[in-house]
Amino acid sequence: MEFTKMQGAGNDFLLIDGFKYNLDEIVPKIKSLCDRRFGVGGDGIMVALPSTECDVKMYYYNSDGSQGEMCGNGIRCFAKFVYEKNIVKKDILKIETLAGVQTAVLNINDKGIVEKIEIEIGNIKYSPKDIVVNVEGENAFNKKLTIDGKEITFSSIFLGVPHTVIFIEHEGQYDVNDIGSKIEVNPIFPKKTNVNFVLPLSNNEIKIFTWERGAGRTLACGTGSSSAALLCHKLKGMDNTIKVYTEGGELEVQVLEDRVKLRGSAEITFEGTVDLKK
Repeated sequence: MEFTKMQGAGNDFLLIDGFKYNLDEIVPKIKSLCDRRFGVGGDGIMVALPSTECDVKMYYYNSDGSQGEMCGNGIRCFAKFVYEKNIVKKDILKIETLAGVQTAVLNINDKGIVEKIEIEIGNIKYSPKDIVVNVEGENAFNKKLTIDGKEITFSSIFLGVPHTVIFIEHEGQYDVNDIGSKIEVNPIFPKKTNVNFVLPLSNNEIKIFTWERGAGRTLACGTGSSSAALLCHKLKGMDNTIKVYTEGGELEVQVLEDRVKLRGSAEITFEGTVDLKK
């Protein structure tokens, strides 16, 4: 099976043309393919498939083999992959995901290379029932959680997938791997959650450290960056256009009334083939 390895802000993925291969053969191999020592390595896998309602369908799987609704950095890589592999030759793509229809606007240079991608993410949900978090109230803003005897203030929303944001005052305030992993599986989140530690730098800049549901510590997360920017705007009064410094690169998020726009680049790192029968 042919694959394309891609990265967006350090979030890396394997991209596969599902028009050529059987999805049932791919899914059982996802965990081993994403293994960084014994496989290709990646934060997840995306498979392009036919769609009856959009230009193309994206199936996304985390590195632990679990299926995710969507992925912000992943969908930017996916849009570049679909265009440059001639699966769908459009500069505005409608992509079907488990989180609904997503729109990708491609910035293409005169050589036919996709340089930047803007993703519009809507269907934002704030109610605890929709996020699937066991807290009282109309939203999950500024709630309390105790981890290892320490009280932590968090805010959660649903932006394609559930995201929890913890504002920090300085780098190293929390051990991202330790606290992130414990919050991900805390019983208050029956379906788990992504965890984002956010450090505001100015009125339009933030730094973010990410623990992803189903993938662990990652260098970036597109929906996490978008969720962080949205909550910075709503809860901290920051600008509606925010530059996000992830551990793997820079993103820009524009917060609109009922949606966000995520902008950034994506690149192919290498391509190869694997034998699914091994």
